[in-house]
Amino acid sequence: MVRRLLRGERGPSGGPAMTDLLGVMESWSDGATTVRGESGELTTIALADIVTGKPVPPKPSVRLRVSPEEAERRAVGSWPPLVSEPLGEWRLRASDGFSSRANSVLAVGDPGRPFADALRAVRSFYADRSLPAWAQVVSGSEVDRSFVDAGWVPARPGEADTVFSLASVAAASRAVRRSARVDVLVEVSTTADPAWLADDARAASYPRAARTVLEGPAQIGFAAVRSEGRVLAKGRIGCGRDDDWAGITDVWVDPAHRREGLALVVLGRLLGWAAERGVSTVYLQVRGDNEPALALYERLGFMPHHAYRYLVPGA
Repeated sequence: MVRRLLRGERGPSGGPAMTDLLGVMESWSDGATTVRGESGELTTIALADIVTGKPVPPKPSVRLRVSPEEAERRAVGSWPPLVSEPLGEWRLRASDGFSSRANSVLAVGDPGRPFADALRAVRSFYADRSLPAWAQVVSGSEVDRSFVDAGWVPARPGEADTVFSLASVAAASRAVRRSARVDVLVEVSTTADPAWLADDARAASYPRAARTVLEGPAQIGFAAVRSEGRVLAKGRIGCGRDDDWAGITDVWVDPAHRREGLALVVLGRLLGWAAERGVSTVYLQVRGDNEPALALYERLGFMPHHAYRYLVPGA
């Protein structure tokens, strides 16, 4: 924030007129500074005209002001379960056992009934489908505490919570372009072919459910770097029909080809896919103890938004 004199003008009190400019200071030399305002216009200010100035923290991103509950509801569009039923604001999800997200109640918001009754409904829903009762909760939320008070415990003891990170598609794309290779071809298709699924033992255990969930979003892209029919690196992105949020999942690089920049190439193509469809926000989930991945994504503009975990009924 820079306050400066307006030469030749008088203020309301008869003294020199002044005005404030909020922006990013880009240079300071030769008796002048340049400030790029919020509109993008660059203004040159003589140092002699500066009355005062101070650093101002950047405004919190609009994306980061979205509640964890809203972010989790949006994320369902990129990983749609086979069966989905409302329980008030909660969402009961089942997919024959493929993946935790697609086989747990998304417990965010109000279940629309007394909590004990909601827990009975959750147990009944999963018992009817011969599945264990799991709940996905925002870590540290009121709902999380209510589950714990009711005797529910971590489904994976000792495992770190999952960090939900958000980024602007435009900003992340710029960050990737600065360091990604340009000599690698990345194919994108709307289906997960056998080569794309070859390394996924979890999908191999639930072939029908896995393909249905993976290919389920209204808009879906499977990216792959291939060589002689083999997939060397891959990733997936999906979103709802008219959603401007997309979720990135399944980023993977063949161990024999790691540290070759292939993950960045795949991410760049996925972000390009999002931009082509008018998506403004992209998100991904990373285990909280995967520090190298979290550091990489933060360098690309993905900021941690909240964390979530899974709970199961205690003994």
